[in-house]
Amino acid sequence: MDSTEIAKTGEPVLVPEKVSKRKLVKWLIALLILGIAAIIGYRYWRHEQLYASTDNAYLNAHTVEVAAQVSGPVVRVYVRNNQLVHTGDPLFDIDPAPYQLALAKAQAQLQLAEQAVSQQTAAVATAQAQVAERQAELQNAQSNYARTRQLVAQRFLSSQAGETARTQAETAVAALKAAQASLEQARSALGNTGDKNASVQAAQVAVNQALLDLQRTHVIASAQGNIANLSLRPGSTVEPGVPLFVIIGNQEYWVDANFKETELQHIHPGLPATVYVDMYPDHPFHGVVESISGGSGTVFSLLPPQNATGNWVKVTQRVPVRVRLTNPEQDYPLRIGTSATVEVRVAGS
Repeated sequence: MDSTEIAKTGEPVLVPEKVSKRKLVKWLIALLILGIAAIIGYRYWRHEQLYASTDNAYLNAHTVEVAAQVSGPVVRVYVRNNQLVHTGDPLFDIDPAPYQLALAKAQAQLQLAEQAVSQQTAAVATAQAQVAERQAELQNAQSNYARTRQLVAQRFLSSQAGETARTQAETAVAALKAAQASLEQARSALGNTGDKNASVQAAQVAVNQALLDLQRTHVIASAQGNIANLSLRPGSTVEPGVPLFVIIGNQEYWVDANFKETELQHIHPGLPATVYVDMYPDHPFHGVVESISGGSGTVFSLLPPQNATGNWVKVTQRVPVRVRLTNPEQDYPLRIGTSATVEVRVAGS
């Protein structure tokens, strides 16, 4: 008994021992609470020293906009919205009839070009034969003129015969030149022979283009992923280059985490990270810092802030950091644009 109190009678009365025990329990509870708070505070402080974290993060992946490369009505659609497709899977068909006709026309033009080349080759051969003939005629005329000139000098022939022989030689020279000019003209019209001929090559290019256009009426998937935003139906008319729907790739995912500029001092590519997607809050995904943007998000907005104005207020900016997921799992399908929380280990890694 440690203390006393005065009773109504004025005599001292001893205080029960259980009162001091209550105080002791209260102090122990208070110390326990303070200890737990200290441990939690230390763990929080230590976590802040080891990790940089943000909940301003969004999941992303590669997307491929599917567009037709030729125009025409759609005759068949092979896929539906949100369907998984693999590279090379058929997506839709455009009416191939006009392109089949265009291919047939181009093939006919190629045959005509080849026939024209054959005719021009024969014309070159004919011109070469004429040149050879005129050369022989010239040699004969020149020999005849030489003999005639000797006979005229010996007065066995008249001077008129000599003039006639000279005229024949000159005429043979002119005929040879004309034949040679015709040969050059024929060669110029022909150009290169065979497959190297310009007309044949142009016709072959037209055939290749028509064949390519025909192949493009059958549209296939250029990447693996899920179909999104599909509204295409048979009977729809498509135009080249106009996006029709999207394929969201499922081979690689990353998170665009918007960290405060004051948190970037210790963040650099290669650091490990942990990602918690809001869809699966109890399932952590592993990642690695892949890159850091060269500017804050506001710089690339439609109307970037003008800090030189008189009403400038300093606001902590956020800079996008790309964190690539290293372990995406089929059991936990991901959706682009969804929210996430990212923790980057900046110390002790």
